[in-house]
Amino acid sequence: MVPPTAENRTVETPRRLANAEYRSREYLTPTEVDRLIKAASKNRYAHRDATMLLVCYRHGLRASELVSLEWSQVDFNAGHMHVRRLKGSTDAVHPIRGDELRALRRLQREQEPKSSFVFTTERGSPFSTAGLLRMVQRVGEVTKLGFSVHPHMLRHATGYKLANDGVDTRTLQAYLGHRSITNTVRYTELAPTRFKDLWR
Repeated sequence: MVPPTAENRTVETPRRLANAEYRSREYLTPTEVDRLIKAASKNRYAHRDATMLLVCYRHGLRASELVSLEWSQVDFNAGHMHVRRLKGSTDAVHPIRGDELRALRRLQREQEPKSSFVFTTERGSPFSTAGLLRMVQRVGEVTKLGFSVHPHMLRHATGYKLANDGVDTRTLQAYLGHRSITNTVRYTELAPTRFKDLWR
């Protein structure tokens, strides 16, 4: 046995660097999202994977919110999705656009074995956040965007897309489920439309 000393007692724990050290930005443009979805549509489970990315982007879902999505939250008749937010965020009801509605109907029709969860593995168990991360990273590599991609970038892409489309901050706050509007303001601060009249 070696008696503990000041030299052998201290262990350096490797620390993760800031996100900026790994990638130039934390969001995707609509064009980049389209490229990801197209790449996912060539995967082994093409329809499921492409639909996952589409739903995540359209509703600004966190990875945990996406994989926990259940069919009971999807109202096919009204064309609505009951979004259950996590991390203390506020729930909301979102409209589902036609292409997304058709994709979800097909997914439900073809899902085997049937599940109460929308997105499942080939064994029928709910998709995991780790599985989603791996899938997004693989698709990101295929698209050759020039930086690493992770699922939360789709949520940020939603915020920037809606801000660029002129959606007001309060509506954007409600859509993304932010309890504090300070979390929402970041999207409007980088929106090019904010500066559209400067060079008139």
